Amino acid sequence: MNPATAESPFIRACRRRPVPHTPVWYMRQAGRSLPEYRAVRADVPMLAACATPDLIVEITMQPVRRYGVDAAIFFSDIVVPLKAIGVDLDIKPGVGPVVAAPIRDEAGLAALRPLEADDVPYVTEAVGALAKELGPTPLIGFAGAPFTLASYLIEGGPSKNHDRTKAMMYGEPARWHALMDRLADITLAFLRVQVQAGASAVQLFDSWVGAVGAEDYREFVMPHSSRIFAGLADLDVPRIHFGVGTGELLGLLGEAGADVVGVDWRIPLDEAARRVGPGRALQGNLDPAILLAPWEVAERRALDVLARGRAAEGHIFNLGHGVLPSTDSGQLARLTDLVHRSTTS
Repeated sequence: MNPATAESPFIRACRRRPVPHTPVWYMRQAGRSLPEYRAVRADVPMLAACATPDLIVEITMQPVRRYGVDAAIFFSDIVVPLKAIGVDLDIKPGVGPVVAAPIRDEAGLAALRPLEADDVPYVTEAVGALAKELGPTPLIGFAGAPFTLASYLIEGGPSKNHDRTKAMMYGEPARWHALMDRLADITLAFLRVQVQAGASAVQLFDSWVGAVGAEDYREFVMPHSSRIFAGLADLDVPRIHFGVGTGELLGLLGEAGADVVGVDWRIPLDEAARRVGPGRALQGNLDPAILLAPWEVAERRALDVLARGRAAEGHIFNLGHGVLPSTDSGQLARLTDLVHRSTTS
């Protein structure tokens, strides 16, 4: 990490150090809410875009240019490493990832081979180019966490109740842990590729882990997430852990090894700070839907998030999940400016 990036407000907040202003970035900031994104993606399927270095760089840079956010998030998708090792899947518009042959037995499990850097040369190329173009602005690498990846692989696509996933978790624990072990290896390798190419921080997304309770998280999920965070420790970059619907799991998300715990919009940040405890920064947590309301509403709620965020040892302002496609980009520009103006020391 270059010295200027290491002293950026985002990295300083991740490390719970004093900052000149509260740093801000947005999950899915590089995405469908931007007209320039829709233009470059007009005729390009998602997974093709995620494997094209020039497109990755352009899409990652778009919100940095437009909003002046304090960090960029690498444009990719959580299923990219699975596709790279040969899993037959696609991202269906309006549906999400769809797996042709869901994993339900030992044969499916055996097909999950380790990920090598040579499987994702486009990632190495794009991250290297972005690190140069971004200068002191940090680039966040990211990957999907094992539980969420397992759910897609077992269910065959998005699931409301994760029935088959939980059936394997409870009924076939040995097979479950074997699958999670393989996915942890793949995820760790994918994150290490990004950091070694120039990413300054990483975020582990566990989109669906809110479907399990605390005891089940500790037994069936946490050992695998912990191994990923431990496997990144030697790279000395901030590690962020985010899940949706995880209010009852926040302490465990930090205990798993994250430096920063991402908080969704369902719980106030001051209460989240109490649940997470000392030694962790927090990220979040404005409800993305609030940006569809008049600016006066969004402004009031954002200032409340900032006020509650003072209870944390470090705070990165973000939404409580991704930017909604119908969001007016002007609202995000005003929000970025508000966070910076309201917290400049």
